[in-house]
Order: sequence, then structure tokens, then C-alpha cells
Amino acid sequence: MSADSTTVDGGVDGFADLADPYRDELLAHCYRMVGSIHDAEDLVQETLLRAWRGYDHFDGRSSLRTWLYRIATNTCLTALGSTHRRVLPSGLGTGASDSESADLRRLDDVAWLEPAPTAQLTHRPADPASIVALRDTTRLALVAAFQRLPARQRAALMLVDVVQYTPTEAAALLDVTVTTVRSLLQRARITLAADKPVHDRIVPTPEVDSALLARYLHAFEAADTAALARLLAEDVRFEMPPIPVWFTGRDAVIDHHLRRVFTRGRRGLATSANGYPALATYTQTADGTYSAHGIQVLEANAGRISQITVFLDRRLFPTFGFELSLPAD
Repeated sequence: MSADSTTVDGGVDGFADLADPYRDELLAHCYRMVGSIHDAEDLVQETLLRAWRGYDHFDGRSSLRTWLYRIATNTCLTALGSTHRRVLPSGLGTGASDSESADLRRLDDVAWLEPAPTAQLTHRPADPASIVALRDTTRLALVAAFQRLPARQRAALMLVDVVQYTPTEAAALLDVTVTTVRSLLQRARITLAADKPVHDRIVPTPEVDSALLARYLHAFEAADTAALARLLAEDVRFEMPPIPVWFTGRDAVIDHHLRRVFTRGRRGLATSANGYPALATYTQTADGTYSAHGIQVLEANAGRISQITVFLDRRLFPTFGFELSLPAD
């Protein structure tokens, strides 16, 4: 089997210690399935609760990891039966190259994709190889593409192409035939292959993340449009869920910052999301303090930032370990 061969003994009392090493990869699996870190956390908790309750009946014929993946996948499938797919603004229409006339009203009744803290998705957040693997499977555009797949296609693809189970093993996990799994995989791969932006692969370069993020943070806090322009690719994309409008091109992004972002004091705190460099950003208020504004995720290609996704959702700040306000300078 491609799964590990861990076996268990000792009964329910030792379950938590045995299951804990798999928590981060189960969270990553659930996140890819549902596109929300908050929902994924709830689903992992439900998975572990179900596993704990049924642990006395676990016969050890599969590894504990495989058993947990079976429960987690079916828990996700049940949840997906009653929820809408999560999207990014780029999944709703074409980008705008004109910032001046853009309608930036929020669309809060849409189920938007969420970023996930890197440290929660891998127990080795400082390991370049782990970050490379994480980027390859949780890039925001890719997770958004996963959401376009029917739930069972999504599950089969996750189990085989991401978790690396064989089709035979995946069939057992999903309680379907191997033929059914192969059919689900084929249809899922055809759908993803038609989504060309997802497959314009950005080569991970974790070793330069800190330098890139430091330069971006300096330009952001100093309201330095010239420095920001030097960091951006000519065809950079800029998205701001829950605002459905998104911008394409360096000129539009710079104009947006001049008109709306650099008009007030800003602060940023470095973090990482989905394996990519990120910022938790704050806006200065009338009393000089700073209020949580958004989580920005940066993707770079050939040394320049090619994608900025700003998640304007204050609920994400505690998830990333940040306060909702900062004191005055």
C-alpha cells in the first residue's frame, strides 16, 4: 500500500496520541475538498470524533492513516452534499484593466475560497521540500479548480493524485468499484486539463520568499508605488474576495493602490498561506490604531509577483494567529 503501515493497540485511551500525527495532513485533505479552512477544521474535528467513537471496532486490517482518510473523505462528501462550491473572483468573470471605474462593492452572499495557514497544513513548515509539495497541491487557483469538480470526482482525484493511494485503494476508501474510480479520475483530469491557468505552473522558490516578502512589505507600508511597480509582473493579477471585480496588469494594480490603498496608513505582518508568502494587513483608524483589513497571498514567477489575492475577511486573522487590532505607532 502507498499509505503507511501504522497499526494500533492499547484501546480508546491511546487514540488521541496515535491520531495526532495525521491531523495536519487530514486538515490539508479536507481543505482541498471544501475550500475553507474554517470548514476543514470542523470536518477534521468531526472525523476524529467519529474515529474515537468507533476505535474499539477498528480491526487493524488497514493502517490507522488509511482508516482516518476513509472517515475524513466520507465526512467531506456528506458536507459537500449541502454546500455550494467556493470560488475566487477570477472564476466569476473576466478581469478589469481599468481601476478608476471599477465597482468595488462586496458580494457577501457568495461562498468564497479561503486561504489556509501553511503551519497548519504541514508539520514541517520550514522544510523547502514540504513547502514545494504543499504549493503543488494547495495553490489557490488549483483549490478553486478542485471546487468545480463534482464531489466524488474531487474525492477520487484527491485520494489518488494528491494523497497517492492507488485506484484500488481509493475504491475501497470510497466503497465503489475500481472501474468507477478510474472513470471518476478520467473525468476529473479532463476538467482540470481544460483549465489552463491552473496548469501554468509557478515554480516554487521557497528560498527567496523572505526577501520578496520583505521588499513587498516595505513598499506596502511606505506607500511606495515605484518600489511596488518594480516587484510586479506586467500581467499581474489582483483579486479581493468578497469583491467580485479583479484587476489584470501592473498599471491597474498600481492605480488601485494610489486611489484606494495608499490613502491611509497601513501595516503588515509576515506570515505564510498555502505554502506561499503572505501578509496580514491592517488599516490605520482615526485614533491612530490599526484595524485588521485582509490576508494577502503572494505568488511569484521569474522573480516578480504574478498574483496577489487579498482576502478581506477579518475572521481569518485569529486563524493565522493575529490580533484584530494593533496599537498606534
